[in-house]
Amino acid sequence: MQKNEENEKSESFEKAFERLEIILEKMNSGKLPLDDSLKFFEEANTLIGNCNQKLKSAEQKIEILLKGRQNELLLDENKKPLKESFEAENKDLFANKT
Repeated sequence: MQKNEENEKSESFEKAFERLEIILEKMNSGKLPLDDSLKFFEEANTLIGNCNQKLKSAEQKIEILLKGRQNELLLDENKKPLKESFEAENKDLFANKT
């Protein structure tokens, strides 16, 4: 594996997403030579795969937490885990206390 790919796999979801936005802007500019466009496309493809993997991992962690809280995983009509909103019922619980 190349060092660039190793760095992309270890970077945060947010940084990878920011990089994707930059690549998209450059590719949409219409000013890139074909070779550069192809390199950006390959990098974007890797970043998208990494982001998808991180999202899937986060979803699995959420499902585990929900299961642990309820002692069983609740499923919807399509046999997919029900998800809960992250919005707090009482927003004061998350307010910074100074």
